[in-house]
Amino acid sequence: NKDERLWGMLCHLIALSGFLIPIPLITIIAPLIIWLIKKDDMLFVDDQGKEAVNFQLTMLLAMIVSAILIFVVIGIFLMGAVLIFQLVMIIIASIKAHEGIQYRYPFAIRFIK
Repeated sequence: NKDERLWGMLCHLIALSGFLIPIPLITIIAPLIIWLIKKDDMLFVDDQGKEAVNFQLTMLLAMIVSAILIFVVIGIFLMGAVLIFQLVMIIIASIKAHEGIQYRYPFAIRFIK
């Protein structure tokens, strides 16, 4: 229904707050809070919330690897690529969730099943 699609979309979109608010791990914490609050009431939000949290955890891991690789210079370019990829995927996932489609991020590690 419409509410589930809205909350599913917010699970993805709220991660963009990490680009605006300089709070460590906000890109993971914000979708996690929405997912934990709504997962029992809305199946679509349960699915998309897990997907959003898994993707953000994967992106955190990619950023850590990029930070380590800065010492070899390639990390600077890799970090930029990861940020652009993250931004684009969040927008695509938000649009798909709003349409009611159960979106799956490419390359996301399924930490939460």
